[in-house]
Amino acid sequence: MANRRQRRKFSEAFKTETVRLLQESGKTVAAVAREMDLTESAVRQWVKEAGLVEGRRGTLTNAERRELEQLRRDVRTLRMERDILKKAAAFFAKDQV
Repeated sequence: MANRRQRRKFSEAFKTETVRLLQESGKTVAAVAREMDLTESAVRQWVKEAGLVEGRRGTLTNAERRELEQLRRDVRTLRMERDILKKAAAFFAKDQV
C-alpha cells in the first residue's frame, strides 16, 4: 500500500495568506501548491471558500463577477437605446428639411 501523508490542519490565517499569495503572484494553483508543499485540491478548496473564482487575468470574487455581468448587460441595453435614439433623431431631422 502507498505511503500516505498524515492529514495536516492549517489555521485560517495560513489559508488566507495562501489565497492572497495566489492572487498577488499570478502563479497557478499547482505552482503555489508545489512551492508550499500542499495539495492542489486543498488550495483550490481554500480559494473556493474565500469566494473567489479563478480566471485567466486574475481572480474575482463571486460578487464582483455578478456585478461585472450586470454591468455588461446594462452597457448592452444602453447601446441599443442610444442606437434607437440616433435613428429616431435622423428620421425626424430628415422630416424637418
